[in-house]
Amino acid sequence: MSNQNYKVFWQEVLKQLEEEYKSNGKEDEFQIWFKMEYESDEKNVIMVNVPSAFMKEQITSRGYVEQIKDKLCKLTGQPEFFIEMKITDTPLSNAAPEKKEEKPEEVKNSKPAAENSTKIISEKTNLKPHPQLAEKFTFDTFVPGENNNYAYAASMAAAKNPGKTYNPILLYGGVGLGKTHLMQSIGNYIYKHKNGEVKLCCISAENFLNEFTDSLKNKTTTKFKNKYRNLDVLLIDDIHFLQGKESLQEEIFHTFNALSERNAQMVFTCDRPINELKGLEDRLKTRFSSGNCIDLKPPSYENRIAIIKKKLDILGKKINPEVIDYIAKNIQMNVRDLEASIKNVVGYQDLIGQEVTVAIAQDLLKDTISGATGNAVSMETILKVIADSENTSITDIKGKNRSKKIAETRHIAIYIARELLEYSYPELGNEFGGRDHSTILSAYNNIANKIKTDPSFDAKIKNIINSIKEYKKL
Repeated sequence: MSNQNYKVFWQEVLKQLEEEYKSNGKEDEFQIWFKMEYESDEKNVIMVNVPSAFMKEQITSRGYVEQIKDKLCKLTGQPEFFIEMKITDTPLSNAAPEKKEEKPEEVKNSKPAAENSTKIISEKTNLKPHPQLAEKFTFDTFVPGENNNYAYAASMAAAKNPGKTYNPILLYGGVGLGKTHLMQSIGNYIYKHKNGEVKLCCISAENFLNEFTDSLKNKTTTKFKNKYRNLDVLLIDDIHFLQGKESLQEEIFHTFNALSERNAQMVFTCDRPINELKGLEDRLKTRFSSGNCIDLKPPSYENRIAIIKKKLDILGKKINPEVIDYIAKNIQMNVRDLEASIKNVVGYQDLIGQEVTVAIAQDLLKDTISGATGNAVSMETILKVIADSENTSITDIKGKNRSKKIAETRHIAIYIARELLEYSYPELGNEFGGRDHSTILSAYNNIANKIKTDPSFDAKIKNIINSIKEYKKL
């Protein structure tokens, strides 16, 4: 049976923390974020109530839970505590008073555009959402711009005429640029306009492997093959996962051929150009690139502004134009981070009841905005991403292996480390096995000159840099 054996200690911890925050001029921070209501405890687990999912995420990500746990351990002598947070969806008794203002009825009752559209279709056809597709991923909720106009137009054309001109489609680019959004928009469009009368599958390459492995284990390969080789639409996410997996590639190859004969629509996504995938059979590379290979690039400033405003329209919310500008200028590489930032700002406004200023946004989004903490990229991250992308090891990159492939990979790592970390040449020499600074300078210049003369190599370096910057958000 649960009880409140630690309630007195909990109250003392919060009291001490409040005093500490006050003495550091952070009383407002304490009043906003330490809204936890003690409910019960059992052994070394304490259950508390918090007013929203947004609050729960912020309390955890900002390290407040760890502060409380550390003090609890010191006060009680208990070696470890766990804190479980239950969302109440209502303001707690100790919450700071919120400013309330009447909202127009149409805003109060507003629903996301995609949701309204889905409901209208469902009312007319009684069509249930496809279980493998996210309803939010539609062409209506996608914001095209100069960075992705071709991808948007080709995807729309494929959705309207599946299996015809734009088939297959390969969408590639860095994390969070809308590849999955466009792919699933194609699926949702076809599914709804065919009134569900279509054999469609949307799956990640990893889950495809898991299902294939299970079919081998359970001796149901015939059923597996019949399922995938008789589809009208196949959407596979993250085909870079296929690298080095020979049996899986064999199955994908035969599935591709079977679906081609049926004129089935196929769409694939990848985190880089197909010719940069290592350990992928040439016959598969040929098939993946036999249709339309489309590069999704990071959005321009104007496009980022449009994305933010579109997201706010869908949510039926408004935020300070200066905050919109701040987000658009500081989050440049990842649409997913743009959307997450908007949700954080809107969540804060709804919870606290006051407009978010740029100063508040800077604190609220400091872990999202690249470089805000000064530790967005590390040498370890650079080496790991490059080793993975070039199908080698960190030991080889830093070691004495002088093969042409390893040497160029090492030079790439040196160039990118110099660009992102601003290390001096002697510092880089120490990082790369104690090499002389003149050797490091030569390696840097080698890559810099190749970038100027080889557009495809320039694109490759930019793609690796994007992957490094997004590594911690994967």
